[in-house]
Amino acid sequence: MANSSDARESRAPAGLVRTLRSGIGRVSEEVIEEIQNRIPEYARREDELYIKVLRTAVEQAIEGFLDRVENPDAAWDPEPFRMVGKGEAAEGRNLEPLQTALRLGARVGWRRLTEIADPLGLSPQCLYDLGETIFVYLDQLADAAAEGFEEARARAAGEIERRRGRLLDLLLSQPAASPDAIADLAKAAGWRLPRTVACVALDDLPGGGVPGGSGPGGSGPAQARRGAAYRMPALPPDVLAGLERTTPCLLVPDPSGPGQAQMLEHGLRGYWGAIGPAVPLAAAATSLRWAREALELSRRGVLPRGLPRCEEHMATLVVFKDEELVNALAEARLAPLAHLRPAQQDRLAETLLAWLRHGRGAGEVAARLHVHPQTVRYRLRQLEELYGDQLADPDVRFELEIALRARQAMNKDLRGAGGRA
Repeated sequence: MANSSDARESRAPAGLVRTLRSGIGRVSEEVIEEIQNRIPEYARREDELYIKVLRTAVEQAIEGFLDRVENPDAAWDPEPFRMVGKGEAAEGRNLEPLQTALRLGARVGWRRLTEIADPLGLSPQCLYDLGETIFVYLDQLADAAAEGFEEARARAAGEIERRRGRLLDLLLSQPAASPDAIADLAKAAGWRLPRTVACVALDDLPGGGVPGGSGPGGSGPAQARRGAAYRMPALPPDVLAGLERTTPCLLVPDPSGPGQAQMLEHGLRGYWGAIGPAVPLAAAATSLRWAREALELSRRGVLPRGLPRCEEHMATLVVFKDEELVNALAEARLAPLAHLRPAQQDRLAETLLAWLRHGRGAGEVAARLHVHPQTVRYRLRQLEELYGDQLADPDVRFELEIALRARQAMNKDLRGAGGRA
């Protein structure tokens, strides 16, 4: 028994394809006219090269259809229409105008068939079969164009990502790259040059520890490099990501702009890291350096876990910039407490820091420490005995506050290390 395609072919008069081929030129002009009248994206009548490309595509489509009618079982090459889809992507359009153009072309072709149906003696069944062939062929053209379109879009997106990766490397390079080189690469990457930026250093804990979780079962930058599933941060496309760097990082344009703080908080929910200060674009590497230092202090427990902002902890960052110097200062300024028992040292150090930070009244210090004012007065008398006239010297008080803040932070560090052990 003959298959359906053989049946359709046997019902098509022998002169049908020959007649249709002789009218390809006229039908092509009708299709082009219809497309340009109805689809604004293709109405480029003065562009001779564009018209030539459009005419070639229309004629290829018609020739392909006639080949299908003449030999339904012949192999079909989708590549020409994959190229059409790639061209649409290159023009920056979506596929809607092309799909409309295909439907218009099919309508003109069907109109031409109905015009010659009577002269050629085409039966209703033959017209039905030809109509079905048109719709099947139309779907194949659309599918081929969509494949080419998606392939071109994916390649373009990959190239943009590569350019943005190179741009991030350039922005974070030391010494700084020239402004012209940065501007050229930013333009190629489709990235608007901001006035200020801030870098975010993301945690990559050893041994499988991850942002937003603990142990090897989570997901984070470390897992991304190991090939495991990784949830990318939900951030706008203008945020440059360097998740494959030794310290995974982000570069955020205009971090002080409206809604930027909320964007980071929402997009990085569940991540651990540190947010560097806002700096001019040329100083992006400086923001990343401070973010890395804040991240390290956060890991140690000196700064809070989560996403501490350098701008909110500048004093701590400055204090810990040279720990050897701070330790020497602490040893000198806290020497009067050295002979006391550890518990006594802690109580007096806490009281002295509160007194330096919050005022010299026993009532206010007591409220800050949640102890009785009389207890504070007793401790302050002890401190006066230990330090004597030194507490009246503004320079000594300043150095004492630095030393006591560092001591407090180091105690947090030690407690955190004990908890992680």
